[in-house]
Amino acid sequence: MALFFAAFSGFLGGVTLILGALLAWFVHVPKGAVASVMAFGAGVLISALAYELVEEATADGGLLPTVIGFTGGALLYVGADWLLSRRGGSTRATAHAPHSGPARNITQRRAAGSADSNSGTVIAAGALIDGIPESIVLGLSVTATGGISLPIVLAIAISNVPESLSSTSQLKDSGRTARFVFGLWTGIALISTLAAFLGYLLLRDSPVELISLITTVAAGGLLAMVCNTMIPEAFSRERTLTGLWATLGFLTAFSLHELG
Repeated sequence: MALFFAAFSGFLGGVTLILGALLAWFVHVPKGAVASVMAFGAGVLISALAYELVEEATADGGLLPTVIGFTGGALLYVGADWLLSRRGGSTRATAHAPHSGPARNITQRRAAGSADSNSGTVIAAGALIDGIPESIVLGLSVTATGGISLPIVLAIAISNVPESLSSTSQLKDSGRTARFVFGLWTGIALISTLAAFLGYLLLRDSPVELISLITTVAAGGLLAMVCNTMIPEAFSRERTLTGLWATLGFLTAFSLHELG
């Protein structure tokens, strides 16, 4: 049953990428609404990271593995973001500004409307950088709770919808086919499910220090993603209410943690 919960957690997180793509393909969603959801999701993620991942990892494995893992995860994400920026080149404009260049974050590159041959690869790689550690966290959360961790699943699901929605709308505008777009997100959703399943299967009997280390590596990467991608993206579209939506997201996840 635990294996099912792990795989199903990864599936719930990944399938929301497809949901976001469906919304973008068939429904015109105002940019302000996308930004609000993204800001809310950022707040949910920050709360879930603090109370569901880092706090529990420290309690189980100690402070040192937590510090090493959390720092390492942030470094891995920032390094991968930098490499994707270089590969993305300087020809793709951002989704919200006329300038371009290697300093763009992953979501902005995903939302770029370029039809060049590298765009699909960059988008998929960026989504996997987010998706794999998220899914490992979902799988490992079953080890700690024995079931589905609602705050973590909610946080990842909310963050995935605006991510794929924004990207898909730009891919559609650039001439990508429905087969390519939905094949892309379906593949990432399946990989996310597999990563959650394998994360639990391979690590469930590991020492608590190792689980704490791996959990906080993923958590550090997720926090770096929130700071590099979700908050700047939301703020660029909805400046006034970004902080309020993030606060409400944090309180939602915190309340679920306390009630659980």
